[in-house]
Amino acid sequence: MSNILKTRSAPCGWVGFLYLLTMKKHVVQLLLMAVLLGSYSAYSQEIWHVEPPNWWTNMTNPELQIMIHGDQIAKYNPTIDYPGVVIQRVVSTDNPNYLFIYLTIDPNTNPGQFDIQLVSLKTGRKKLRSYELLERRLGSAERVGFDASDVMYLITPDRFANGDTGNDSVEGMADKFNRTDDFGRHGGDLKGIIDNLDYIEEMGFTALWLNPVVENDMPRGSYHGYAATDLYSIDARYGSNDDYLTLAKEAKKRGIGIIMDQIMNHCGSKHWWMDDLPAEDWVHSFDKYKYSTHKRVSLHDPYAAKSDQEYFTNGWFVETMPDMNQDNPLLGDYLIQNSIWWVEYADLKGIRHDTHPYGGLEFMKEYSCRIMNEYPNFSIVGEEWSVNPTVIAKWQAGKQNPDGYQSCMPQMFDFPLQAALKDALAEEESWGTGWIKVYEMLANDIVYANPMNLVIFPDNHDMDRVFTQVNKDYDLFKMAIVYNLTMRGIPQFYYGTELLMANEKPGNHGEIREDFPGGWPGDEVNAFTGYNLPDDKSKAQTFCKTLLNWRKGSRVIHEGKLMHYAPKNGVYVYFRYLDKKKVMVVFNKNKSEITIKSEDYREMLDAGDVGVDVLSGGKLKMEEFAVAGRGVMVVEIE
Repeated sequence: MSNILKTRSAPCGWVGFLYLLTMKKHVVQLLLMAVLLGSYSAYSQEIWHVEPPNWWTNMTNPELQIMIHGDQIAKYNPTIDYPGVVIQRVVSTDNPNYLFIYLTIDPNTNPGQFDIQLVSLKTGRKKLRSYELLERRLGSAERVGFDASDVMYLITPDRFANGDTGNDSVEGMADKFNRTDDFGRHGGDLKGIIDNLDYIEEMGFTALWLNPVVENDMPRGSYHGYAATDLYSIDARYGSNDDYLTLAKEAKKRGIGIIMDQIMNHCGSKHWWMDDLPAEDWVHSFDKYKYSTHKRVSLHDPYAAKSDQEYFTNGWFVETMPDMNQDNPLLGDYLIQNSIWWVEYADLKGIRHDTHPYGGLEFMKEYSCRIMNEYPNFSIVGEEWSVNPTVIAKWQAGKQNPDGYQSCMPQMFDFPLQAALKDALAEEESWGTGWIKVYEMLANDIVYANPMNLVIFPDNHDMDRVFTQVNKDYDLFKMAIVYNLTMRGIPQFYYGTELLMANEKPGNHGEIREDFPGGWPGDEVNAFTGYNLPDDKSKAQTFCKTLLNWRKGSRVIHEGKLMHYAPKNGVYVYFRYLDKKKVMVVFNKNKSEITIKSEDYREMLDAGDVGVDVLSGGKLKMEEFAVAGRGVMVVEIE
């Protein structure tokens, strides 16, 4: 907790000029308004930031923190005269350029604009700042997040499509357009994504997760988005806040929800506040903590030294990403409100939370619980990059942990299953290798509060492409796709996976975030239209599209239970089932054809059952049927 906060009691409200104006003649009104506006303009020049820039009426939590950043602003007393809005407390810090005003907004408050009047404690001089309460979207609190009926498409915006070449480089922003640099700006933007929403819809994706799109005005490598320099503004090289709203609206028309990538742990070293920190303890001291240990297990280890836990959460991610101190309650409120602001502003379907454990146990609990209190049916998926299921499980809502810790996070990424699948596909079959890896990993589902609510994936923006992971073996690639689209959980696909994108240099993030073909003027290949697309890539794209669109309408995959059978001789079989509906999934890693007999799966199959091969459309008698060498089958059983 910060020990440098100074709280003042709330001052009384003031009576503005509005009543006086209504009592005068029209000409007097105009003269007085001109004086008022002139004064407002002059005073506003000394206020540099007001965040959040607006708020909404009828929020579940009636409290609102407004941060005002301006020249010696802490030496002013704020007053507000607006029905339903009350100043509860005013907090200043060791930096006189900041003032934090906490308001209570009555649920019945009407939307509209009001002035924040700031009166100098010394001279009586006044500053005015207009603030707006908007009407909340109907049903906003009841919004439904993503679930197992969705498949999310992950896009690195700078690398997907360049819809507006005019914003490739922006005057005053350091990192300039350079498409020849794997780690440079390539020009992809929001308009490029908007222009290709039809492709995303036709492929069968229903949710869109973009790597962060808020401003990252960093000197180098800013394309990835994880070093924010303004948490309320879209990066100008991607477009504007209005462009983001357009994307959300156009996506929603196509049944696609937007998932925003947010970071509570760190900001960019060029964030505007780094030159004038709101408080001495706003970020952790780099001189004291240096880099994080990245030993995330220390938060869960009953034997861990407190210093290890402290250095994990308080150390900087890298030198260009200062570690924010969420123990400062002003910052904690600021960050949580920022998340809620984007949900309301852009009508989000969900949040992907980056580096989830680095914010610490208590703050991440408060963060998740306050957001889920505002939106009980919403979705937040946390990134906890551990292959240990017990580490992942601790963060999920509903988990009864031995230490009493309870989070409100509805979803987590299933990194353990992703790692197990990679091994299962790449390894030769033996007693302890191959399919046995996923079989045994799924047995760990017993530690999760809700394994069906985990996000599963073959790869993402931080790891080798799945086609690289399986050594560019197309048969194994198909198995990876089928597994992720039929297994329990919520699938996530990385853009270009459907095109067999691969990285030649293992771990090279610039290559992993390759440009999508057809997204730039003059591209010789266009994967959006199929123009000049090589046969192998076209084949993979069609395969993914067929399976994705089938999954879209398969309730048994969305809601069904799972039963799997122990792998045997390179063959792995599982079923998804719901009521009288069943889907059988068969993987055969052998080079030779195998025969499947219903008697081996008697809990799920009767000799007289008939099935339909989802990929070929052919009918099968389930009593006995063949699966090709190195083949995979998805069978709907009638």
